[in-house]
Amino acid sequence: MMTLISSFPQTDKAAIRYVLADIDDTLTINGRLPAVAVGAMEALQAAGIRVIPITGRPAGWCDHIARMWPVDGLVGENGAFYFRYDPGSKRMLRRYWKSAAEREADRLRMDAIRQQVLAEVPGSAVAAEQAYRETDLAIDFCEDVPPLPLAEAEKIRAIFEEHGATAKISSIHVNGWFGDYDKLTMTHILFEEVFGEDLDAMRRQVVFCGDSPNDVPMFAFFPHSVGVANVRRFAANMGTMPAWVTTAEGGIGFAEAVRVLLDK
Repeated sequence: MMTLISSFPQTDKAAIRYVLADIDDTLTINGRLPAVAVGAMEALQAAGIRVIPITGRPAGWCDHIARMWPVDGLVGENGAFYFRYDPGSKRMLRRYWKSAAEREADRLRMDAIRQQVLAEVPGSAVAAEQAYRETDLAIDFCEDVPPLPLAEAEKIRAIFEEHGATAKISSIHVNGWFGDYDKLTMTHILFEEVFGEDLDAMRRQVVFCGDSPNDVPMFAFFPHSVGVANVRRFAANMGTMPAWVTTAEGGIGFAEAVRVLLDK
């Protein structure tokens, strides 16, 4: 059962050192990034709390986000890599789960899946930002196409799995890839390699905010997991719900959660 974020224990707030957040429909709302979400990320950093998006969005977008958003790094393509930009040295650190050769081989294998999905799930489409992806195939069922029922998204996921791929449903896409990684596995690597942190040992110092089934590994791992209000849409499709929930949706809900966390 989810508890309203306004009840977040005052005694736990001082321990929070990192805020992780999905992007689509968690930091954004109605497809846009609201000013209050950007302001919330800036407020966290000003308070000494690191901000790290954990997203399914493509590498091309993640390069921009790492450089231009108020963030301390991010995990992209559902755990395929992390990026971190150092403005002092003007250097982008890119850490992938698979080698360049492996990623190229996976892209060739994805072509058969793409053809089958488009043939068997009318109304679906390859995501408009697929050209900027390095590791996976994103099928749009809700973003730039008329929304399909979640049952159709489940059908897309099943096709990926028939081919031996891992697949996760977000609020807008079904993403599929070859590999045994997810958002959480790459988050562990990011914390160890960049911040020198044992994520298992300090998980209570982290808040994760999300909204959809591909966030379930994060909801299950972090005691301080937060769902923006629209997470309720997916309640029947998620084995684990977040511990806390906001009253507002998307980026407005994220800003609400940040206000609570910083109110000490």
